[in-house]
Amino acid sequence: EALGLKTWDIYDQVAGAYGGILEQLLAIGGDEEGEAAKRKATGKKAQRFPPVVRFLGPFSLKAQAKETHEIQMPQYVGSVRLMVVAGQEGAFGFREKTAFVRKPLMILATLPRVLGPQEDIKMPIAVFAMDPKIKNVAISALVEGPLTLVGPTRKFITFKNPGDEMVAFDLRTEKHIGPAKVKIEAVGGDITARQTIEIDVRLPSSPIAVVLEGITSKNQTWKPDLKYFGLAGTNRVTLEVSRIPPLNLEKRLGYLIQYPHGCIEQTTSSVFPQIYLDKLLELPAERKAEIEKNIKAGIERLRLFQTSEGGFSFWPGGGSADYWGSCYAGHFLVEAEKVGYLLPPAMLANWKQYQRRMADNWNAAGDLIQAYRLYTLALANAPELGAMNRLRETAHLSTTARWQLAAAYQMAGQPEAAAKLARDAGFQVAKYQELYNTYGSDFRDKAMILEALSLIGRLSDAKPLAKEITERLNNNRWLSTQETAYALIAMARHVGVAEDPKKADVMDFNFTWNNSKPEKTTSSAPLVQKRLPVGAEPKGDLVLTNLGGLNLYTRLIVQGAPMPGNEKAAEEGLSIEVDYVSPEGQTIDPSKLEQGTDFIAAVTVKHNGNKGAYYQLALSHLFPSGWEIRNTRMIPGASAATEAFHYQDIRDDRVYTYFDLDPGKRKTFKVFLTAAYLGRFYMPLVSVEAMYDATIHARVQGAWVDVVKAGN
Repeated sequence: EALGLKTWDIYDQVAGAYGGILEQLLAIGGDEEGEAAKRKATGKKAQRFPPVVRFLGPFSLKAQAKETHEIQMPQYVGSVRLMVVAGQEGAFGFREKTAFVRKPLMILATLPRVLGPQEDIKMPIAVFAMDPKIKNVAISALVEGPLTLVGPTRKFITFKNPGDEMVAFDLRTEKHIGPAKVKIEAVGGDITARQTIEIDVRLPSSPIAVVLEGITSKNQTWKPDLKYFGLAGTNRVTLEVSRIPPLNLEKRLGYLIQYPHGCIEQTTSSVFPQIYLDKLLELPAERKAEIEKNIKAGIERLRLFQTSEGGFSFWPGGGSADYWGSCYAGHFLVEAEKVGYLLPPAMLANWKQYQRRMADNWNAAGDLIQAYRLYTLALANAPELGAMNRLRETAHLSTTARWQLAAAYQMAGQPEAAAKLARDAGFQVAKYQELYNTYGSDFRDKAMILEALSLIGRLSDAKPLAKEITERLNNNRWLSTQETAYALIAMARHVGVAEDPKKADVMDFNFTWNNSKPEKTTSSAPLVQKRLPVGAEPKGDLVLTNLGGLNLYTRLIVQGAPMPGNEKAAEEGLSIEVDYVSPEGQTIDPSKLEQGTDFIAAVTVKHNGNKGAYYQLALSHLFPSGWEIRNTRMIPGASAATEAFHYQDIRDDRVYTYFDLDPGKRKTFKVFLTAAYLGRFYMPLVSVEAMYDATIHARVQGAWVDVVKAGN
């Protein structure tokens, strides 16, 4: 049959019967598609598979009594297991039975888990006629969302005997994204069967942002030339008006939230700066609710990283703690608790115990990690003064470690010790970019120094550093997640300390958007942000007038995801090759495959650079909608066919692999696939990059592929 086998992870919905839906909040760094931002653009996500899980009770039943329960079933064909558990005064018993779910007329249609724009697919439908009276069946299809039917919307089948027959409808996705829905109805005599399939039409590429900037003085008007460049459903417009030099807040924060990978550092970075957003801008009620949801989801996700020791591993479920990641995640948890977020029981207590143990056992290697560890303990009202004093006496303490230790003394209630350390600390940080260890750079370290200066109260020294960090945030140069997040944290800390809300200057302006009624804004916040609705027109019309005496920095951030296909191949420090082979090892052409073909995608990455080992490389391999990934964890012996890696994240339409690579070495990673659905699909680019150094990367451009009937 052309239906294929589909597997689904419904654990959260099964467990939900006992304690609420699990893991259902915002996707945090590395979540499906990142990709909360993309779902946010459409407002919702398709429910691909309604699980057949029902939990009833508890009920009371008298001795020898009977009771009947009716259960409303969703669209389902097959069998279910019924389980009854009884308990009385410490005695328990159970019974179970398998029951068939069937009707005289049934239909079962399948589609891939996701689709891309402008793709063609043939949707197979199995029609089951179990009653000999059913001879003629009419099948019709109706679509909603970015999906169209190609050809007839109604087809007919004749049954000579009870059994099943196949019918197919041709579908085409439109040039925009969002949730789509297919409704199928079969009518045989006076019996009707229905099925609804929800599916996401998504872009495999990440959104990009273009910033339009201006400065307006009193009574001046700003009219930027705004044109959308993304597909319908991906465009988003944000207006930022500030009385301080702009921080590129929307673009930088969006980068953190949409980042596709999700190690401990990236997961923490996606939510940490959001704690301080109210220091920088006025937040409407809906934005506050959104931020609260994000932070709660981040806290919940961090539970997946916590080890039995109390620290946090680099990847979910890891057995050993990452030193810097443990400090950083704990830092976030401490600050989240301070502003009122409820933490899981013992999560912070276990972390404190781990941090104390690591602080006491420190052996003079990595002074910055030790200083940051001691700072986070002091923030958590658990200062380790003995370890702090030992570190202070260490010879050749680095500049950043000295400032972190000074901040630790300040938070521990010893401002004199903090001032003495800071007096001799200096501000010079040697240029560097680290791929592991602290995942930092000289820019990240300057942000840490700015935070320390703000906490200690050295605002005159902090001012030039804040200016440098602002300028770096505001340009278009790449920053890692660690650099971006810590820079935003430090700037929010600095603004919160340096500004007196009672003496703050007031911005006064109004604007019209797409000829709307003028909206007047008066605010003493450093920055005002407005999210503007995107219409059907290919451009937007903004007119902003400065009504006050301050010079205002005005910015319009336009985000969108263009249609894929214009990607360019590249190699910088790495080379990448993608081969497609049969299970027997014969090379095959992926541009045209017969339906049902099992094959392997083998990606070889080679270290071509003259630098040392590359750490924390991320291989992103996205696949066409019509290909299905065969999870090698369920194929005996398949995992032995690929190279060793630190972590692998297998999703509906992609596989992320994380690994290190020594100079001159190569590694090959294999993914087992099946050409499952007939149609024409886009095969996205394959890329590999160092997550903490954008200059190290390689990519192979995408292409269109076809899945055809056997023999064609």
